[in-house]
Amino acid sequence: MAAPRNAAMIGLGIMGGAIARNLVAAGFAVSGYDVEAGKMEALSRDGVRSANSAAGAIGGAAIALTSLPSVAALEAIVAEFVAQPQPGLIVVEISTFPIEAKEAARDRLAVAGMTLLDCPLSGTGAQAVTKDLAVFASGDEGAFGRCRDLFDGFARVTHYLGAFGNGSRMKFVANLLVAVHNVAAAEAIVLGTKAGLDPQRILEVISSGAGNSRVFELRGPMMARGVYTPPTATMHVLEKDSGIIADFARALGVDTPTLSAAAPLYGEAEAAGYAQEDVAAVHALLARRAGL
Repeated sequence: MAAPRNAAMIGLGIMGGAIARNLVAAGFAVSGYDVEAGKMEALSRDGVRSANSAAGAIGGAAIALTSLPSVAALEAIVAEFVAQPQPGLIVVEISTFPIEAKEAARDRLAVAGMTLLDCPLSGTGAQAVTKDLAVFASGDEGAFGRCRDLFDGFARVTHYLGAFGNGSRMKFVANLLVAVHNVAAAEAIVLGTKAGLDPQRILEVISSGAGNSRVFELRGPMMARGVYTPPTATMHVLEKDSGIIADFARALGVDTPTLSAAAPLYGEAEAAGYAQEDVAAVHALLARRAGL
């Protein structure tokens, strides 16, 4: 069977918008929907067809991707799909939510003849622009197979991880490291700067040695400049994700001391007005504490 070339993108934020553009560039016919009309208008210039609703976006599509800000948004989209079902539709859920919320969505869609895959992504919004994303896919293997061509249209690598929910489990592991590495990078750059080292020289030297990380490479330049816009992932998103990961680890009886130390800084940064700036802005809090 030929791979489906009609897709819908529900949620056109930093990640969803970049994915939609890349799918169009890869030859897919893409319809999109977002509650913010301005996001749809901007993408329409790049070949994404605007829809008046999520249900309208999936009309004629074989696969729909959902990139959403909250569990409430997921529940609303699922309710809309169930009210106007499209049997055979594959819904690829790429957000980071508690597994229980995705399982509930999967079960509701299944009753209406639609299949939900749990496929969170590893990567920033900036990486999404250049297709430098990793897909952590899980769920029905046959449905996953039908999505391989689509994943290749916006991601660098795709991992099939088996049973539904394993994608999210792997994402929690990955984002624990992201949350910790981001704070560690900020802490290191503040320390070096306070000691009199040039921030740009810190980036150059540390990135060549054992202390380097992908997060240091991606967010260190923003920290060195003290400029945290445009965001590649907002402070609000990582603060949300850190809470989900902490709850997941607690339920398993796993201690996460480094996450426990890092996570409060994201909440503090959000409260300080950085909610919609890049997570690199945690650097601003540590710099202020250091008197920089």
